Amino acid sequence: MTNLNKYFSYNSKVILSFFFICLVLLIIDYLTMHKLSDFLALKKGSIFNPLTYLRMVTNSFVSKDWNHFRSNFVYILLLGPMLEEKYGSIAILKIMLLTSVISSIVILLFSKRGALGASDITFMMIVLSSIVNIQGGKIPITLVLIVLFYVVDEIIKELLHINDNISHLSHLVGAACGFIFGFYLL
Repeated sequence: MTNLNKYFSYNSKVILSFFFICLVLLIIDYLTMHKLSDFLALKKGSIFNPLTYLRMVTNSFVSKDWNHFRSNFVYILLLGPMLEEKYGSIAILKIMLLTSVISSIVILLFSKRGALGASDITFMMIVLSSIVNIQGGKIPITLVLIVLFYVVDEIIKELLHINDNISHLSHLVGAACGFIFGFYLL
């Protein structure tokens, strides 16, 4: 193991830990024929069910399949280490947990379905990474382009009620969290 430490750096404790936990859960989910993701996913249900509160966080740790996992973690692994270095491990962990809980609350209140996956965290990081470049009170053009490419697309899909089994609402809530946390952290 010391030879591995000689060549590799666990450079982003929160992001890499999140990745490996989610990867292990994905493997277990395949082995249990999706019983794990079914248990940990956020479901429409009673607010008196204690599992609802647990699932407000656990839904971000499980994915529908390998493609869902990969599409989220390409962005999380690309953007997360930069954000963790900029804001610190504790702050990025809190931001990720808050994004998951806020997204879950909005989905429970306004959506007909539940949630599964780290898409809310992915969109939060996409927007938050664009806000990092704000200097002198000027809005970076990259932030405007991110909003145009990602957020407007998600708004259109949500308004048109595109039935593609993707929670566009969680993407929008994640993006909103990225804005809010970004300006709060400035």
